[in-house]
Amino acid sequence: MAEHADVVVIGAGIGGLTTAALLQERGFSTLVLEKNRFPGGSCSAFRKGGYTFDAGASVFYGFSDDDAKGTLNLHSRIFRKLGVEVPTIPDPVQIHYHMPNGFDVPVHYDQNRFLECLYRRFPHEKEGIMRFYMELESVYDILSSLPAGSLEDILHLAAVGARQPLKAISLGIKTLFSMGGVARRNIHDEELLRFIDLESYAWAVQDAQSTPLVNAGICLADRHHGGINYPVGGSGAIPAALVKGIEKFGGRVLFGTEAEQVIIEDGRAVGVRLSGGGEVLAQAVISNATVWDTFDKLVTDQRHKVPEGKFVKAPSWFQLYLGVDASVIPKGFNVHHILVEDWSRYDELGGTIYFSAPTVLDPSLAPPGKHAVHLFVSAETSQWESYDRQSPEYRSKKDEYARTLISRTERILPGLSDAVELMVTATPQTHERYLNRLDGSYGPLLHPGQNVLRKPQNRTPVENLYAAGDSTFPGQGVIAVTYSGVSCASYVARQLGRPLDYL
Repeated sequence: MAEHADVVVIGAGIGGLTTAALLQERGFSTLVLEKNRFPGGSCSAFRKGGYTFDAGASVFYGFSDDDAKGTLNLHSRIFRKLGVEVPTIPDPVQIHYHMPNGFDVPVHYDQNRFLECLYRRFPHEKEGIMRFYMELESVYDILSSLPAGSLEDILHLAAVGARQPLKAISLGIKTLFSMGGVARRNIHDEELLRFIDLESYAWAVQDAQSTPLVNAGICLADRHHGGINYPVGGSGAIPAALVKGIEKFGGRVLFGTEAEQVIIEDGRAVGVRLSGGGEVLAQAVISNATVWDTFDKLVTDQRHKVPEGKFVKAPSWFQLYLGVDASVIPKGFNVHHILVEDWSRYDELGGTIYFSAPTVLDPSLAPPGKHAVHLFVSAETSQWESYDRQSPEYRSKKDEYARTLISRTERILPGLSDAVELMVTATPQTHERYLNRLDGSYGPLLHPGQNVLRKPQNRTPVENLYAAGDSTFPGQGVIAVTYSGVSCASYVARQLGRPLDYL
């Protein structure tokens, strides 16, 4: 027998959970289907040997207590609406960058303190630095004054345009520009431009020329307003709170339940067929899968297959989770670090090391006297496809590569190799298996020069089938997929006759 709900959501990633939570709070019956036994996708956590590790994401925007600060302050507003508390710890430095030639930059919450680091290194570029980062501030000022909603909702756009016509027009103009184009109009020093490329690559996995100015305005300005805040208990606290919100209002999240196919009748999505048998019928189906996994697997009609080359496929990751003796982390050490040894390789697979030690903020994530450490680099499934995942050779190769990464990281953390007491590794194949993502990819990216509005929105070519997550506007990152969830919930709610109130 088939189950019934107003809305069925495929995947308990942050985009899908946000959509379901807001719709359920509004009074729609929602059912979320999740293959794994835990929520969150790449924003989840796992325990091993007494440690709690962030599976992926660990830099979080949108948790300011002050609604006057932070780009839409989405997490705080959503959890307030749901009546669910997520305690957080402020992180005074977003990321500490370590680059060639002794170029070190900690990105402080205090913007003046951050900019002073750049002024000291590039006194001849002071005016250009000010103009560039003030341009990002102007984008932030527009975005933070406009309510979140669907760009496909004509009534929403009309309301925003009527209330803030000049800002709406200005934002439309700014969608035409890239972060790199604006940087290069104001700055000429090649080393500084490389740093700006790295600022972009750190969250967009593309250089600044390929990154829309609007996206940069969200991430690179908000860190100095709403700040970076780490959830107590690790990244898994965010999806756990969203699940709690869904269930609080009567919705359900079914773990260990994999969607096999979107049921389409007469060109309209009417439900989901489950891999273990059974169906869920609904008025609206929302996919939190990537655009490839949605239209190359869940939707079987070949007319909707995603053309090869339509998007740039972002790489996946090789991830390394370490339990280490606390003595290796010096006093005053920042939580997040990015390490570039050679500018000519920073955007190659494995060329940049990303590092976090969240126990600097939340010691409860590790046993007493220990720290939890997370290292990762970009990677592809093709690098590991020749190995049998059950073979000793595969495990040996992972350990060998992990030791290489640990050794490279000793540039900023001497003695790390000797301090390791627990090591867990994950290849792109691991991401593909757990996250149900094509090649474990970080998701689809626009081609360089494409307008950010070319990013798919929440509607799809199939009637009543919608999308949320990093395949949709605005793109990658936890705060971005949260926005996509707000946008999707807003659009679906209006289509079903009960519009959401603005957050």
